[in-house]
Amino acid sequence: MGHLNRNGHRKLAERLEQYVPGAFVSETLERILAQLVDEEQARLCSLMPLRKVTAAHMAEVWGLDTERARAVLESRGSKGGVVEFAADTPMTYALAPPVLGFVEFSMMRVHGELDAKALAELYYQYCQVEGDFIQQQGAATPALSRVFPHEDMLEDVSSEVLSYDRVSAGIDAASCITVGMCYCRHKMDHLGRACDGTMDACLTFNNVARHLSKHGIAREITKDEAHAIVRDCMDQGMIQIGDNTRAGLAVICNCCGCCCDLLLGYRRFGSTGLVSPSAFAARVDPNACTGCGICVERCPVDAISMEADAAAVNEACLGCGVCARVCPSDALHMVARAERPWVPRDFVEKTLFASIDAAKTGNYLFDDQTSRRHAVLRRAVNATLRLPGVRRGLQTDPAKRALIRLLDWAMPGEGR
Repeated sequence: MGHLNRNGHRKLAERLEQYVPGAFVSETLERILAQLVDEEQARLCSLMPLRKVTAAHMAEVWGLDTERARAVLESRGSKGGVVEFAADTPMTYALAPPVLGFVEFSMMRVHGELDAKALAELYYQYCQVEGDFIQQQGAATPALSRVFPHEDMLEDVSSEVLSYDRVSAGIDAASCITVGMCYCRHKMDHLGRACDGTMDACLTFNNVARHLSKHGIAREITKDEAHAIVRDCMDQGMIQIGDNTRAGLAVICNCCGCCCDLLLGYRRFGSTGLVSPSAFAARVDPNACTGCGICVERCPVDAISMEADAAAVNEACLGCGVCARVCPSDALHMVARAERPWVPRDFVEKTLFASIDAAKTGNYLFDDQTSRRHAVLRRAVNATLRLPGVRRGLQTDPAKRALIRLLDWAMPGEGR
């Protein structure tokens, strides 16, 4: 295990905590970061703002020449810790958040640069044994990620299906697509607990895909290949989980209930802040159900039980469609929920409302990590959000509409 310098790695952990939902700061997180970066890289990365920046900006912050700063950013990018946005002119960079970010990207690597077994053990300890990090992710509102239903199980409610409900629409609209090793199954494989599901199952899109392809973390594929991977994973009984946004798709993971950190956390803590359900839910036709119990065995989140020799779906249903696919008697069907879960328009909108709910908006407004003035101002804004009624008032529909109009004015096209 790499040398653990509490100063540099603790500062980086505290910087990652400024995101929403953030990272739970602990000794285990510091040990994870020590596997990914040395002390000097940790110190430098802890000074990166929350918003995208150029290499020239970071050169000024770090006191380096621009080429040296770019080399540092590229080095971190090769390990999944920094994401670059090549479409920006000039190119910009951002420190990868914990989830959907460096946690997955580091374990998607297959070339031996990192100690995958040590990382797997640390990630399992951090996410599943200690659990504080997963609970923190689960407190997010709006949710970190969402379920995409199996499209071919939605024929009966086709008029209710919107474009952003469909994985196929995200694939067809993408400018670049990659596939990489599943973080969760790779981690479980090192622990001797992996299922036999497909390993190459994590799809990334657009800017993130270009970044991962450049650094050899994932390989670029065609749209036809992406559609085929999703179909195969559906046939294996996996859930498609991705960004909780209507536009700007970055990630679609093909997840199983036995390995996926999000689904294991959902089953353990029951929080829809980890993964938001789709706009649909399973319904049983008791007259057609034969009581075979296959749906009970195959449901990834234990949302089905047998009652009086027939299957019964409970409120934990995520609306994935796995049960409808495997039912031999066609007794399970997908129906539209009475109230469609809210899906933010894009990453910026999701981050805005999540930061208000978590009282972290000040972190994004005043994100200069080297400025004492910014440190004071972000604490003041965050403290204001914690006052009784302030957050509640900002989360009303009129306030949301006003904030979205302000967002469109202040950041036109950002993140879209």
